[in-house]
Amino acid sequence: MSQAAFLFDTPVALAPATTPAARGQRRPRPAGIDDTAFEIGWDFAHYRLTPPVAHLHADNPVRQGWSAGRASFGSRTLKPSPAVRRWLQLRLAAWQRGQAFESVQVTPHFLAQLEVARCPVTCQALGRDDEAADASVIERLNGRAAYAAGNLAMLSNVARQALAGHDCRAALSYAERIDAGEQPQFHGLDGDQWRRLAVLASFATPLPHAEAAALPLVVLPPNRVRVLNPVQALQVMLTLQFCQAGYARRLVALAALMPSSAARQAFQVFMHTLLARRMAAGPVLDDDAMRSAMQSAWHDALVQRRWARLATLLDEADCERLLQRAARRGLLGASQRWHSASQATEGWALDPAGAPLAGVPDQDSAMPATDGVVSANAMSH
Repeated sequence: MSQAAFLFDTPVALAPATTPAARGQRRPRPAGIDDTAFEIGWDFAHYRLTPPVAHLHADNPVRQGWSAGRASFGSRTLKPSPAVRRWLQLRLAAWQRGQAFESVQVTPHFLAQLEVARCPVTCQALGRDDEAADASVIERLNGRAAYAAGNLAMLSNVARQALAGHDCRAALSYAERIDAGEQPQFHGLDGDQWRRLAVLASFATPLPHAEAAALPLVVLPPNRVRVLNPVQALQVMLTLQFCQAGYARRLVALAALMPSSAARQAFQVFMHTLLARRMAAGPVLDDDAMRSAMQSAWHDALVQRRWARLATLLDEADCERLLQRAARRGLLGASQRWHSASQATEGWALDPAGAPLAGVPDQDSAMPATDGVVSANAMSH
């Protein structure tokens, strides 16, 4: 199975020296010290920051790394950016929870690209008070996978707390229970918010084709989130067509790629329905309004029914081939590219209980997967 990773990457300028190689040679550690914790403490010292007080007792390996770093760096420290502070906090949280942290790709620069003004789940502005419900936090979308590129997004604190211990199926169940009138909220979220959380988590969760196809795209993937299920990748790609100029030409070319006349007809009906909802939102939209309009279109029952009709005519292999051929013809967007299945989840350390990707062929023999990067001026975002 291939994975599609649609990344909305806005370059961010940061201070240098944000990788282990750039930070220089580590001081030798005493025997028996936890390497991960020692390095976290060392990096706190390199940026002249103090670890949380709970990690400052003498036997704590974070404290030992911090003390060694302070002795090594002296006054030759770096100025910490907000992204660096978040990076250190995230690594410390991963270590405390016993979770893997992929340190090659997940750098301060990477985390800066996850910054958003509004929570994708609550749609409310994110605040600055770390203890508040609207505080911005970085969290894993698939709790069975590591802190790794493609599995991280910025959420509000209330959305992060709701996601803890739940997967996409559990989130969808909460939405359905609220829809049935059981109660107006669960864990601080209403039905629409739980549905957005379910779809957001599903992007980073390998699902059976039919299950993934049944989810309406009520939230678009945030920055750098990878869409693992081919049918959802197709869903995202088609929705984003209306966020770029020249979509009429691309739609004609995409229709020609459909595997059957029935699929071609269903595609045309679906895309015309989606276009009508887009045009109803107004002729000129800024980035945020465009993103909101395309997400809102997926609340429409007719859009969902016509997508369901198209999706039933396509299997997983069809979706993979469509995405691959569209990429080759330049129909996905100028900066989207393909990865193998193994590259799409590189460093994820997927739990076998939630990882049907085990045993997928590696890059040379696997169907490639998209890893699109759409800049803010090309994507309503």
